[in-house]
Amino acid sequence: METELSAAFRQRLARHAALADAGRLRIVDLLTLGDRSPSELQAELGMPSNLLAHHLRILEDAGLAARHRSEADRRRSYIRLVAGSLEDLVPGSGHQARRVLFVCTRNSARSQLAAALWRQASGIPATSAGTHPADRISRGALEVAARHGLDLADAVPQQLDQVMGEGDFVVTVCDNAHEEVPGLQGVHWSIPDPVRQGTAAAFEEAYGQISHRVSDLAPRLTAA
Repeated sequence: METELSAAFRQRLARHAALADAGRLRIVDLLTLGDRSPSELQAELGMPSNLLAHHLRILEDAGLAARHRSEADRRRSYIRLVAGSLEDLVPGSGHQARRVLFVCTRNSARSQLAAALWRQASGIPATSAGTHPADRISRGALEVAARHGLDLADAVPQQLDQVMGEGDFVVTVCDNAHEEVPGLQGVHWSIPDPVRQGTAAAFEEAYGQISHRVSDLAPRLTAA
């Protein structure tokens, strides 16, 4: 564990702490819609003026909110949400990767779909491999990919040992691969095997889960 926290991490920590209050979170919710004067916030929230001032001071100190004078009535001020102040609050942000490597046992469905979806979502290169690769891509994977505009026609299952390289961010997408190779550095997505069921519904369910996970992870990784 790092003994010294980076300035960026400390700033994230301060912002999380500032948001860990129902009143301040309600203020931020309103500010995401537009600027408000303190009196407008007070009326909207039904909050005493001294308590509102306390919350606003904490939000300003954390870099979440800022105020400026009205161009009309110079006695009035408006509170706004600082641009981009909520963007780095997603847990796990800040990880770097040279390449993303998706791994399952056969490399015939889930890991292939994950790599194809990743290429649509991120500029970080991606590939896939299997601990015991199949001879070909599963027909169900090809069909669900085609239904969603992904091209797996040229995809070929690959052996993990021959593909994995230094700096890869490994994502295991099946429990068997994750438990078979426990020393892999990365993350695990426990996604049921659609090949085992062999139905179109099973492949659609796997595709949906993978698509959602890829969409969540892509903004959290930056190119190494």
